[in-house]
Amino acid sequence: MEQTIISWWTAIRPRTLTAAFVPIVVATSLVKASGYSVDWLISLYALLFAFCIQIATNLINDVLDFKKGADNSDRLGSPRVTQLGWLTPNQVMTGATIALLMAAIFSVPLISIGGAAMGWVALFSLVCAYLYTGGPFPLAYVGLGDVFVLLFFGWVATVAVFFLQTQTLSPYALLAGTQIGLLAVAMIAINNLRDMDSDGFVGKRTLAVRLGRYAASYQIAFAISAPFFLGIIWLVTGETFAGLFPLILLPFAVKLANQVAKTEPSKEYNRLLCRASFLHLGFGLLLSLGLWINYFTLLIA
Repeated sequence: MEQTIISWWTAIRPRTLTAAFVPIVVATSLVKASGYSVDWLISLYALLFAFCIQIATNLINDVLDFKKGADNSDRLGSPRVTQLGWLTPNQVMTGATIALLMAAIFSVPLISIGGAAMGWVALFSLVCAYLYTGGPFPLAYVGLGDVFVLLFFGWVATVAVFFLQTQTLSPYALLAGTQIGLLAVAMIAINNLRDMDSDGFVGKRTLAVRLGRYAASYQIAFAISAPFFLGIIWLVTGETFAGLFPLILLPFAVKLANQVAKTEPSKEYNRLLCRASFLHLGFGLLLSLGLWINYFTLLIA
């Protein structure tokens, strides 16, 4: 029983769930900072939907990467349960199906609020959870995994939650989504750079494989640094704390980018990936805190 729990816990990759958590938190904070009241149930349903999509994507990826040879005994990254034989492919795909069904259920109240537009977003998200690794042109295998992450865990999640809460669109939601999405891209890019040799061997043409070692490290440096430069827009538009608070992590971000550039792809990248995950989470929480403080400052004034 204990081994089964450990196997499923490993399969869902809980550390990756920050990619789903952060944009929902940031979007909810932006709703309040924009002068709207927050419906916490909407944010909760959106969070559960995002978690289920992320889990389903992880489980499908676990099975299909193993079947395509991308995950084998030489793997440098964290354990994959199908490759290790901890769970059978059928068990993992059943888990993915359940996660997708749960996502569909959590999307119902969101669709009732957001209408047809939210319905299409939900359907697109469900389909792409499979298309990330599956289908005739799997996104992760043709170099579009980074685009997938920026789109769903940056723009779609942030803009959709803001729209559901306010029934309006805002360029600030797009700005916040771009910042958070780029830091999520940094995580997958570090993961892909670590695995570029084994991925290239089995025909998994990630962006790291297409760009090569040095260009990929520059891509990561851009994804890490650009969110801080974009913070200038918050400062210019009067959201001072939203622009300043994330700067606390700038030295950490610079160090991480340098470490990626100087370290050859190896198991050491697992630690760099953890640091990128921390940067993503920390940036999102500091941005959210800045938005809340801006709101209360204006309230007091």
